[in-house]
Amino acid sequence: MTATNPRLGIFLMVGATLVFAFQDGISRHLAAEYNVMMIVMIRYWFFAGFVVALARIKHGGVRETARTSQPVLQIFRGFLLAAEIVVTVQAFVYLGLIETHAVFASYPLLIAALSGPVLGEIVGWRRWAAIGIGFVGMLVILQPGVRVFSPAALIPLTAAVMFALYGLLTRFAARKDTATTSLFWTGIGGCIVMSVIGPFFWEPMSGPDWWWMALLCITGVLGHYLLIKCYEVAEAGSVQPFAYLQLVFVSVIGLTVFHEDLHKSTALGAGLIVCAGLYTLWRERMRKPR
Repeated sequence: MTATNPRLGIFLMVGATLVFAFQDGISRHLAAEYNVMMIVMIRYWFFAGFVVALARIKHGGVRETARTSQPVLQIFRGFLLAAEIVVTVQAFVYLGLIETHAVFASYPLLIAALSGPVLGEIVGWRRWAAIGIGFVGMLVILQPGVRVFSPAALIPLTAAVMFALYGLLTRFAARKDTATTSLFWTGIGGCIVMSVIGPFFWEPMSGPDWWWMALLCITGVLGHYLLIKCYEVAEAGSVQPFAYLQLVFVSVIGLTVFHEDLHKSTALGAGLIVCAGLYTLWRERMRKPR
């Protein structure tokens, strides 16, 4: 399908970020009661089923979708994303949704910073300036001298670094594999690693929480489905800035459902990070030939 409908793409991206925000809220609720490893494992079982079902309806079926000349890279991507999700959900427990996402929003800046050493791309002084502004935003959120050396404050930053590396490896994998193949191995690789580790952390779950767990799985699949459809109808550069709305949505959930506090330093720092990230995305789009 040709990417010719940016308006629909924006609508789908906003819908995906809203669904992912609900998913994060459910994850925060469950992680406060149960082990994160178990939660992510069950979530990946459902996600793996989704990518297999998606592969079956594609031309060539599962065998063609799974075919890759870089299996080690693809499986490692899946491992890395699963580990990042575990770290992020753990950050929800220690810091809450708002502060976690405020720091995690720096991942596009980290991608820009790491694209040179990892992919050999040239990062100009304008993007380095934006990266520097984003770093200042993180310091404003973490409050140097008060919380910056707290292990809890470093958890979402670690998750952002992991997700940035995952994004760069996805770009690298895209040189030889299709997006469908990468998505397939993302689900399968993550399912494998979580199925090996997760059973050691199994805990009995109450009846009502199984309903929340089911809703978590459904929102995960629905969010990825909306993203797939989004990128089918619109260019990534035209819709990616709207992904920052997830920070707004999770802030609303954090304030209203979990009664979190929105500190001025968090709002200011997040604003700096988002502005720097949007500028970086704009510069990257300007550099690409049409």
